[in-house]
Amino acid sequence: MKQEYYEQYRMVGARIAYFRKIHGLSQLELAEKINISRTHMSRIETAECAVSLDVMFRIAETLQEEIYKFFLFDSLLP
Repeated sequence: MKQEYYEQYRMVGARIAYFRKIHGLSQLELAEKINISRTHMSRIETAECAVSLDVMFRIAETLQEEIYKFFLFDSLLP
């Protein structure tokens, strides 16, 4: 992950956490549903690593959210 995009990754991670919590899932539960480790899920949410589009698509599908919602950087979401 390029440092210049850190803030965007941080916002995407915050939105993933926001929607995950709305749907009542823990990091472990979401991670298991999309076939990644809880540690990887945590690193995605805290912008410690880049996230692939494949993982983003699985997250959006599992949370039944449109994928574009994770990239609305000017919205009121965290």
